[in-house]
Amino acid sequence: MRLLLTSFALTLLLASNAPAAQEFQTVREQDRFFDLIVGRDLTRFGIRVKVTPEGEIVGRAFGRSVTGNWQWSDGYFCRDLYYGGRDLGANCQEVQVNGRTIRFTSDRGEGIYADLTLQ
Repeated sequence: MRLLLTSFALTLLLASNAPAAQEFQTVREQDRFFDLIVGRDLTRFGIRVKVTPEGEIVGRAFGRSVTGNWQWSDGYFCRDLYYGGRDLGANCQEVQVNGRTIRFTSDRGEGIYADLTLQ
């Protein structure tokens, strides 16, 4: 039950179906994505992760480890992700940026999105 509530809270904090603001710019090239993430943390209340150029995802969210792997494929950030011991599965995501905010939209830009701050 506790895991269910934690997962629900994580979903509420990360997901939104509100229309995307027009000032977000879509990132299509891996080199541009590297420029954004190298040496920086991606943060949001209770979340701090790094996405490394070597293809790893490492960090913590709400007291649990976040790990995974990623690759750039056809203009999308494609990742396998684990939250604690839970496999969140594979997903290819559209990446957009607006200043220090980076947005990941699931299902190749057709699903829910998560906004994180580049620090």
